[in-house]
Amino acid sequence: MRRQLIRSAAFAAVLTALALGALPAPQVVDRGSAVVDPDGQLLVRKIKRYQKVTWRWQRLMGVRRTPNLGRYLRKRDREYRRYVMHQWHRRALRAKRRGKNPPHESAWRCIQRYEGSWRDSWDPYWGGLQMDRTFMRQYAPRYLLRRGWANRWTPVEQMWVAERAIRAGRGFYPWPNTARMCGLI
Repeated sequence: MRRQLIRSAAFAAVLTALALGALPAPQVVDRGSAVVDPDGQLLVRKIKRYQKVTWRWQRLMGVRRTPNLGRYLRKRDREYRRYVMHQWHRRALRAKRRGKNPPHESAWRCIQRYEGSWRDSWDPYWGGLQMDRTFMRQYAPRYLLRRGWANRWTPVEQMWVAERAIRAGRGFYPWPNTARMCGLI
């Protein structure tokens, strides 16, 4: 009973202050209207986050980056920004799904089974696919510079670097013995 009296007294004090103009009127927040995010900055942040994810996976796969003209920054229409956000969200999901499934994944896993652990750090070969310094410099200079030797890369990153060697025309020949055991050459 006492708690109800205190609440009603506080409510009455707030109403009195509003009537006298001491407090600003509360803004009604409607989740479906533009009052929540009037400039659409939340949508812009989401678009930029999805772009960053998409481009990171595309860089890993070695494919051309999806262009961005930045129209959503110039147009202030919320519906258009929402449309662009959904587009980039779909692109990010597609790039992530494709990036996590390299084309010759079963072949790389077979080679890794005979070569060594994904975290193998014995010199002169590193990682599960036993990459040497020249191989890493040629096919993954960015990863070598930023992350170090292949034993610090994720298995998916190691596989995509090896995919670059296949695209360059080397095939599975950098791993002659294990590729033969796996039936790849």
